[in-house]
Amino acid sequence: MFAIVAAVLLFMLYNVLGKKVGRQPQEDARLAPAASVAGQAPVPAAPGMDAATAAAVAGLKARDPAFDPARFLEGARQAYETIVRGYASGDREALRPLLTPSVMSSFEAGIAAREARGEREQTEFLHAPRADLELATVRDDRAVAKVRFLAEMRSIVTPAEGEASTDERRTAELWTFERVLGAADPNWALARVEPASA
Repeated sequence: MFAIVAAVLLFMLYNVLGKKVGRQPQEDARLAPAASVAGQAPVPAAPGMDAATAAAVAGLKARDPAFDPARFLEGARQAYETIVRGYASGDREALRPLLTPSVMSSFEAGIAAREARGEREQTEFLHAPRADLELATVRDDRAVAKVRFLAEMRSIVTPAEGEASTDERRTAELWTFERVLGAADPNWALARVEPASA
């Protein structure tokens, strides 16, 4: 009797433990096929890149074979941190090579207004910001890439008089970077900032 009960229990355990649960590696391969353009190698996927974005990246690589999504995202993340800190501290020299003239003009106006109030600001990141490639394409002679940044940061604002205040916040923004194809300067510049859903 005990032997029969044990055999039934073992059979039931095998049925449960032997099943595949969750997404399997081969399913990931099917969900994110590598996009390619005729005669080109598949585009390596960057974190958060879906099939549609990979296909768009392949189109950009057709015009700019040196474009590497993963390397671009790492550079964009570093630029994001530099720009956010530079704007907070009012470091115009650090900002100028990273921004288009129109964005630089807007940032300078914000910095000048803060300086006129006699305020000082310092920003630090609580965690490394997340960067996801949302768009990569070519418009006329320009390469255009849009990145969604999710970040948690702490800002310390010191007014002209009174005590400093600390503000911790989460931000979600879409940053559009551009660069001229074939230009001697290979660096991307921030061309637009807009709010995004988290």
